[in-house]
Amino acid sequence: MGALIQEFNDYRQRMNEVILSKNNLVMKRLWNLDTNTYDAGALSVQTKEMLGLVASMVLRCDDCIKYHLGKCHEQGVTTEQLYEVFAVANIVGGTIVIPHTRRAAEYWEELIASR
Repeated sequence: MGALIQEFNDYRQRMNEVILSKNNLVMKRLWNLDTNTYDAGALSVQTKEMLGLVASMVLRCDDCIKYHLGKCHEQGVTTEQLYEVFAVANIVGGTIVIPHTRRAAEYWEELIASR
């Protein structure tokens, strides 16, 4: 696994454990809603992850972008599909999304190399 991926996953896991260890009911419910939102339903998990990626890019959340890129990779999203997702995010979000697209492309390349 590449350094970018390992660092992100380790930090995310460590801090999620800290947050959830505080036993705040609202935070636990929020995590539960997030998990359940991305379960298969009328839309596939893959589609939901691509939607999450577009929203994350438009909102310019690099951590969210990395998370959804990882999930898209797990769901078998192809590079061709991913670049269509990038296109939608850039059209919706405007040119301010371009720097996030660069970092997303870098992270995707590392995900692909880690296969």
